[in-house]
Amino acid sequence: MASPNPNLHLGLSLLSLFLFLSLSKPTVSAQDPISVYEILPKYGLPSGLLPDSVTNYTLSDDGRFVVLLEKPCYIQFEYLVYYDKQIIGKLSYGSITDLKGIEVQRFFLWFDVDEIKVDLPPSDSIYFQVGIINKKLDVDQFKTVHSCGNKVSGSCGGFWNRIIELPTPMDDIQMLITE
Repeated sequence: MASPNPNLHLGLSLLSLFLFLSLSKPTVSAQDPISVYEILPKYGLPSGLLPDSVTNYTLSDDGRFVVLLEKPCYIQFEYLVYYDKQIIGKLSYGSITDLKGIEVQRFFLWFDVDEIKVDLPPSDSIYFQVGIINKKLDVDQFKTVHSCGNKVSGSCGGFWNRIIELPTPMDDIQMLITE
């Protein structure tokens, strides 16, 4: 009778180990993923920098991030702020740089927000870099997460919507014809 082949036993052992590892589930339970609103304070930033409509986000090891919203929206802070559906940038302690997807309205014009920074150690101020302008604001208005609005609102929002509104087409207006 032939002796058992040691290579056959090694092959069967490796195959069994591979099947066991591929079919078994890890015993460590997965926790709920951390929300973007919990991540911002870990970087020294207020959680209310983003609207409540975040559907997903990714954050890489180098701090680069992508935040997805349900849809573009507006929030009225000291200034009216527009959030695009996708916001990208680089997160580091006390700042967001290379920012794309957030705009602020000033004097009826919209400007890209390039950077957001806070003082270290923390103070009552937050700074928004818009082009070459660095605007200092009270950080308290960004401490709570705000709801999105789909269009301009506020004390004069309705006024400007009426001015900017397109005229009604002539076909819809009943005209009085006199002879």
